[in-house]
Amino acid sequence: MPYTPSGFFCDRLIRERERRDGEGSLNKPQRFNSQDFAALRQECLQRKSPFEDESFPATVESLGFKELGHKSNKVKNIVWKRPKEICENPQFIVGGASRTDICQGDLGDCWLLAAIACLTLNEKLLYRVVPHEQSFSEGYAGIFHFQFWRYGDWVDVVIDDRIPTFNNQLVFTKSAERNEFWSALLEKAYAKLHGSYEALKGGNTTEAMEDFTGGVTEFYEMKEAPKELYKIMKKALERGSLMGCSIDVSRFVSLLVRRGARNPFGGGRGSCDNVSGTLRRAETIRARVSCFFFLKKTSCFPRQCKPAQHKDSKVRLVRLRNPWGQVEWNGPWISLRLSWEWATLSKAEKEKLQHQSAEDGEFWMSFEDFKKNYTKIEICNLTPDALEDDKIHKWTVSVNEGRWVRGCSAGGCRNYPDTFWTNPQYRLRLLEEDDEPEDNEVGCTFVVALMQKNRRKERKMGANLFTIGFAIYEMHGNKQHMQKDFFLFNSSKARCKSYINLREVTQRFRLSPGEYVIVPSTYEPHQEGEFILRVFSEKKNTSEEIENRIEADHPVVSLLPYSARVCRVMVLRSLGFFIFPLTKHDLHMFFFFSHLPPLCLFYLFLLCGSMTPQPAPSSAGEESEEDQQFRTIFQEIAGDEMEITANELKNVLNRVITKHKDLNTEGFSLESCRSMIALMDMDGTGRLNLQEFRHLWNKIKQWQGIFKHYNADQSGSINSYEMRNAVNDAGFRLNNQLYDIITMRYANETMNIDFDSFISCLVRLEAMFRAFQAFDQDGDGTIRLSVLEWLQLTMYA
Repeated sequence: MPYTPSGFFCDRLIRERERRDGEGSLNKPQRFNSQDFAALRQECLQRKSPFEDESFPATVESLGFKELGHKSNKVKNIVWKRPKEICENPQFIVGGASRTDICQGDLGDCWLLAAIACLTLNEKLLYRVVPHEQSFSEGYAGIFHFQFWRYGDWVDVVIDDRIPTFNNQLVFTKSAERNEFWSALLEKAYAKLHGSYEALKGGNTTEAMEDFTGGVTEFYEMKEAPKELYKIMKKALERGSLMGCSIDVSRFVSLLVRRGARNPFGGGRGSCDNVSGTLRRAETIRARVSCFFFLKKTSCFPRQCKPAQHKDSKVRLVRLRNPWGQVEWNGPWISLRLSWEWATLSKAEKEKLQHQSAEDGEFWMSFEDFKKNYTKIEICNLTPDALEDDKIHKWTVSVNEGRWVRGCSAGGCRNYPDTFWTNPQYRLRLLEEDDEPEDNEVGCTFVVALMQKNRRKERKMGANLFTIGFAIYEMHGNKQHMQKDFFLFNSSKARCKSYINLREVTQRFRLSPGEYVIVPSTYEPHQEGEFILRVFSEKKNTSEEIENRIEADHPVVSLLPYSARVCRVMVLRSLGFFIFPLTKHDLHMFFFFSHLPPLCLFYLFLLCGSMTPQPAPSSAGEESEEDQQFRTIFQEIAGDEMEITANELKNVLNRVITKHKDLNTEGFSLESCRSMIALMDMDGTGRLNLQEFRHLWNKIKQWQGIFKHYNADQSGSINSYEMRNAVNDAGFRLNNQLYDIITMRYANETMNIDFDSFISCLVRLEAMFRAFQAFDQDGDGTIRLSVLEWLQLTMYA
């Protein structure tokens, strides 16, 4: 049977269930495109033919959509080949993965290659992304797999080994060793994850680092760095974080030219050739990694970030490593042989710092020189599952997924007070203060990271990154979704430095223990997109979406108001004569009658048989003019049977509703009337009697009053952003996901909901709540249905 997508909401529910079962964790990654590496590999070995990936075919579609699309001359002579067709004796990894295995090709993904180079300095991280036991010899089947972190989940991406070539040379990433292919295949898997090779053009190194580690990255501009930066770096090392620093090439070179200065990172002094040479070198590195130097720990990243006793004072030192193995620092603390500073240290201090002078690309700097010479530092904080060392202090991490939906929860920033409050809201509880309080003030340190999802993959459809940000408010004990007035009269306790069009906006904060609400948003309202909100804290915290408890205020359904025919049906069914499919009301009545003695049931059956088929009418004096009008119209249309069909119901309602000029409505549609009958039909006839109809009309009048309240301009519709409050006034408490669905299902293209759609929505809500509560006999919020029961409920609703 061909694969048929189940739909967005169905997929989301399935994904949430799978997560509860551990799917998406490091030990149980999700299968990207539902491809099982082991099963596919075994299948290829059995049929003795190499794997061909239909979900990422060796065609132009996988190359790109514009510069590498069908109409581009760049793709005309590209041939997809397997490594065994390119060279003899291809190898997955030759002599261990290293930075020389990453050579940039004709794709502008230097940001990705810099992150891959960083991975080679940490085998533990590398072999999580590049699984072991893959080769072109034993068990070769033309299939490979790689694992990436993707918006909260680890995914296993399967590819075949057909790679784009030109004149038998790899077009994109390649290794210095002609017969080594792990880096080219890793790039292909990452391209598949994002839809094409072209989707990888342009990016930020930290974006790939997060996709390789699942971490959260902080950025600090040196000129604006907090005074406690050294302490932040030291704590980051204690938590196993990865750190990188970069130099703004234009500022760096202009400084050299202006001063005629000696290049502190190598090169000569004063001559144009030497400065020019420095320019070329700096630009080359920037093309690769934005002059990225990784601070080193153990075999990579910061090995140490601590003070050393220098003469009679202490000096703070930082140890760095250039992943490309070139361009070292030529200033103070350069090396044991060339720097007098090391001579002033005791032997014990040198051993404490584990100084080695032979390691290529690695060097020490004082923290003050570090701040002067570098432009930016980036800290990638790793999640606890990425750290196996029990001695490392680990972050507490909370992860929440969300969505901005136009017309419902895409409220924009604080500049738009009418809609800002509709954005998703997340409660943050800071429970424990830091171990080392600053300035003797009790506080909790945490990092908030807001990441927008899938924008790179959707580039081919014209998508660009939204300008995003967030604000943090103190909750003051309120546990519900904050309303408009709250934000009008309360200022934020903290917020991101600026709204910016990056994949992720991250910032570190320090607030007193307590409860807060985080409001993530796009800068402009009405922009639809998905996001993930993560909170990393030094001590215990919890964050969760603020959601109202899902419930409905229902009137008690009584047996007495219903006709004798309804009673007879209920009695027959309770005695075992299930002549119709069971409805929700059947279940209520069954439990009522099942407790009566058989003799009582018999008399009740006779009594019902002697009753007239319609309820006793109220006296004329008790009926309003509108009620009398309804009875007259109902009798006129229903005839002797006193029951009406959906089409007749439409005529009845519209003859009355159209007289309400303030509603500015064309009346109810036939489909709306069918839904109303399904809600009120207690005897399974597909028709309404007068009593059922009267009950329905009372509900419509109640809902009509709510609609009028929000239809203050008498335009005949209410704004979809106000639907949240209107639904709440009707007695339904829903969460953000359900409000999003209501907007998408019932709002028009101008984000308005007319009277017909408004009533249809409330009818559907009441019907589904009634059905669920009828089956949820133990009140635990879950029900179990067979496929027949499910179809009966949903098809007739």
